[in-house]
Amino acid sequence: MSEEKKKSPFSIYWIYAALGVALIAFQIYMNTGGHATIKYRETFFNLVDQQGVKNVRIINQSQADFKLTAKGLDIVKKANKGELAEMKKTLSKGTSVKGKEVTFELENIGNHSNFEKLLEDKGYKNYENVNEVNYVAQILSYLLPFGLIIIIWIFVMRRMSGGGGGGGGQIFNIGKSRAQVYEKGKTTNITFKDVAGLQGAKEEIVEIVEFLKNPKKYTELGAKIPKGALLVGPPGTGKTLLAKAVAGEAKVPFFSLSGSDFVEMFVGVGASRVRDLFRQAKEKAPSIIFIDEIDAIGRARGKNNGFNSNDERENTLNQLLTEMDGFGTNSGVIIIAATNRADVLDSALMRAGRFDRQIYVDMPDINERKEIFAVHLKPIKLEPNIDVDFLAKQTPGFSGADIANLCNEAALIAARKDKKQVEKQDFLDAVDRIVGGLEKKNKIITPEEKKSIAYHEAGHATISWLLEHAHPLVKVTIVPRGQSLGAAWYLPEERSITTTEQILDDMCSTLGGRAAELVTFGKISTGALSDLEKVTKQAYAMVSIYGLNDKIGNISYYDSQGRDAFTKPYSDDTAKTIDEEVSKLIESQYQRAIQLLKDNKEKLQALADKLLTAEVIFKEDLEVIFGKRQWDKEATIEVNASVVDGHVTEQTSVSSEETNNETEESEKPAESNNHESL
Repeated sequence: MSEEKKKSPFSIYWIYAALGVALIAFQIYMNTGGHATIKYRETFFNLVDQQGVKNVRIINQSQADFKLTAKGLDIVKKANKGELAEMKKTLSKGTSVKGKEVTFELENIGNHSNFEKLLEDKGYKNYENVNEVNYVAQILSYLLPFGLIIIIWIFVMRRMSGGGGGGGGQIFNIGKSRAQVYEKGKTTNITFKDVAGLQGAKEEIVEIVEFLKNPKKYTELGAKIPKGALLVGPPGTGKTLLAKAVAGEAKVPFFSLSGSDFVEMFVGVGASRVRDLFRQAKEKAPSIIFIDEIDAIGRARGKNNGFNSNDERENTLNQLLTEMDGFGTNSGVIIIAATNRADVLDSALMRAGRFDRQIYVDMPDINERKEIFAVHLKPIKLEPNIDVDFLAKQTPGFSGADIANLCNEAALIAARKDKKQVEKQDFLDAVDRIVGGLEKKNKIITPEEKKSIAYHEAGHATISWLLEHAHPLVKVTIVPRGQSLGAAWYLPEERSITTTEQILDDMCSTLGGRAAELVTFGKISTGALSDLEKVTKQAYAMVSIYGLNDKIGNISYYDSQGRDAFTKPYSDDTAKTIDEEVSKLIESQYQRAIQLLKDNKEKLQALADKLLTAEVIFKEDLEVIFGKRQWDKEATIEVNASVVDGHVTEQTSVSSEETNNETEESEKPAESNNHESL
């Protein structure tokens, strides 16, 4: 392992600065040291008349230098006014250099011939004509424009190359790797103990670190070190945190950079940086390279290079493929990459021998959420006996980043209320704030609109209470929050798979708001926008993706890599059939919701009236009106559910049914959508 040179505080720019200061000081000395200037010829010729000047030198026919005789010195010292008095001050300040007389300079002699004639007329003929050249000023006048051009050019090129500092910061180092290197005791101060949950992913990563620390344990059995590991998962699940933990745990050089660090406006820079990165890694082997967001350079290459493609990005990818497992092997160099878009990566990048392991970093389950809460609650001042199990149950579908944000938001809410400790209610308010948005207490809503919103939300709550597979209700509110005018909050079950009946019940519950408006008022409004958007996506997913429609059959037109962006993988007749089946599916659930609400119209009205009075009602209020829900079970969540082949694990979230008005038609973020996403 080569010794890394210590970065010296000395810079070539210090030399340039010193030379500049020296030139300025020299010019000042030449102009002021031992010199004094007079302006008027009359002063000079008065001294000449009184024999007070000597050593007159006419320089470049434009100025005259002279010194004072002993008589001239007496005249100046006795002067009380005029320019002679100014000369006296100059003498008194000690302007003269030690051992030398002061040289006075008449800065403008006027006409040269006339000046000489006046001198001779006054009887002074001991003068000389001198031609002097200021070489320093001339050199500076030539070099200064070129210097300014060079400085501007360097500044522009530094800006174009991504700014100063680090490899690639200067124009001549633009092809160098910009990776941040952790070695010789430099770490991220994060270890595997700081990574809560992610047990499976940690085991895979820990094994790679162990291999680098103790390779003999594996090589004795004939095992080879993995070439690379790809961390795949939704945003916020802890992929980059795992990499930071590796940097903190591994006792080998760790190179960290992002996929976008390879991309530059200059041709060939990306490939050059890849070569330089692997050269450094080989020199310091065994080592680890971490590339975050690798999809920036690892996207699948297309056949048509002239359309929707980037030759420079493809050149960078080709160089990366060659370095990872080309003709020359990289022994002792392991690559860890992270992305949340594994479906768009090139197949050559994903093959065994390059990324041998694909580690899926999933959303945390209830037990993992408890561990994550335990980490993020440490720095927070909590009230005694905060139930972490309760918080974990209230946050299904939350990622690690969401939980960190939740804890911080709860602390902010408690501080806003001038509390000394963070309480349970603060966490519940934080969940509402994150999922639903900021509460709008001053929003103007007419009584008719408020009544319509109340019946809309009561319709959601009623249908979800009456259907077996609907998610358990937490609370219903008609207080405007975020972009919604009202919301029904549910606590989704943590499912690994979803059946047809569960999706249909979910769709029926979603359409309950519009159905309630029709049953109660005989007319509908624009408030069901997000509901309609959700059920439309669910219906199309059932028919064209999951194969849950009898007429279409067990066929899925899902394109995970997005290759059919401009073409449909089915005929026009099939498209017409899909549209018809989707319409039938949605309409059947809408009619089902209408019938359920007609059968329970009195209870719907009682619930809406209570909602209009209280504005927020909870599960206990529904039990008073409807009685105990017969399908409710004890909240037993099976953590290690069996894996069903080919099914993408479904993500659930605390959700809200939105009631939008015409001016608020944008959908809420995906994590706050109703029920599970399909």
